[in-house]
Amino acid sequence: MITTDILIIGAGPTGLFAVFEAGLLKMKCHIIDALPQPGGQLAELYPKKPIFDIPGYPSVNAGELVDNLMEQIKQFQPGFTLGETAISYTKVDDEWFEVITNKGTVHRCKAIAIAGGLGTFEPRKPTFDNLADYEEKGLEYFVKEPEHFRNKKVVIAGGGDSALDWSVFLSNVASEVTLIHRRNEFRGALDSVEKVQDLKNQGKIKLITPAEVTGIKGDGKVEAITVEVEGQDAYDIETDYFIPLFGLTPKLGEIGNWGLNIEKNAIVVNNALDYQTNIDGIYAIGDINTYPGKLKLILCGFHEATLMCQSVYNRLNPGKKFVLKYTTVSGVDGFDGSRKEAEKAVVKKID
Repeated sequence: MITTDILIIGAGPTGLFAVFEAGLLKMKCHIIDALPQPGGQLAELYPKKPIFDIPGYPSVNAGELVDNLMEQIKQFQPGFTLGETAISYTKVDDEWFEVITNKGTVHRCKAIAIAGGLGTFEPRKPTFDNLADYEEKGLEYFVKEPEHFRNKKVVIAGGGDSALDWSVFLSNVASEVTLIHRRNEFRGALDSVEKVQDLKNQGKIKLITPAEVTGIKGDGKVEAITVEVEGQDAYDIETDYFIPLFGLTPKLGEIGNWGLNIEKNAIVVNNALDYQTNIDGIYAIGDINTYPGKLKLILCGFHEATLMCQSVYNRLNPGKKFVLKYTTVSGVDGFDGSRKEAEKAVVKKID
C-alpha cells in the first residue's frame, strides 16, 4: 500500500506543480497517471511544440516545460504510479481515502486532487477494418519522438493545426512527407497554412486534396496506403508511416462514476474558495474542472493548484495558522535535506 498526504491523479503540468506547492507546506504527494511517463498531454501529444503563454518564458517547448517542472519538484521526492488508471475510491474513515488502480495498486491518502487534463483521451481513428493490425507498426496516432521518422516516408492525414504543424516539422526530418486532407481548405493557424503552402511550392511537402485515405497495406507493418482523390480512381502510395491526426475524444473514464458533479464532461468545483468538488476532500484542478469563467490554460491550472494545496493544509492541520512567506524570503527546504535560498544580505561599511 502506498501512503501519502495528497494523491494527485494526473501527471500533467498542473499535477506536477501541485507537488511543489504542497512541498512548500511540508505535505507529501504521490501521482497516478495512465501514461508511461510524466507530462500528460504535453509529453504525449506535442513535446516539441512551443508554448508562448507561460510567464517568464517568451517561448518554451512543451517537453522542456515538463523537464523543468520535474526538476523543480525533485527535492520534494514525489512518488509515481505510471501506466495505471485510477478506478475507484473509498472513504476509509474521517481522515483517509483509498484509491485503487486498474492494476490493483492501493493508495491511501488524506486528500485527492484530480488533475487529469481532458481526462483519459483516445485519438479519433479511421474506420478501416484492419486498423488494429498496423497500430504501432507504422500506424501512429501521435508524434512522440520525431527522430523515429528520420529519413522515412511519412503520410499525414488531417486538416487541423496538428496535421499542419507536424507536416512542417517532419519536412526537415523525413525523406518524404505527404499531407492528405478531405477538403481543399484547412482549419488551422494562418501561419501554419502559409508554411505548408511554401513547403509545397519548394517540393518539400506533397499535398493531396480533396482526398481520403481508405486503406492500409503491408505484410506485418505499414508499407502503403490507399488514397481516393475526388473524381479519380483510388491508388496506392508507398510509405513507412501513416499518421492520421483527426483530433482526440476526451473521456472522464471511471472517475465519472465517483458521484462527482459533472457538467459537459468536466468536474464542477467551488472556485470561490479552493476548487473542491461536491465530495469533501476531493479536489479537481486544471483542464478537468469547470466553474463560471473557467479558462483552460496551464497558468490557470498553476493558480488552482496553489489554492488547492492551501485548502488541504488547513484540512490536515485544523486550527494551525499558516503564515504565507515568499520563497525569496523563506527559501525552499526539500524533503531530501536540500535547501534553496537567496543570498543573505551583508552588513558592510563603505569607506
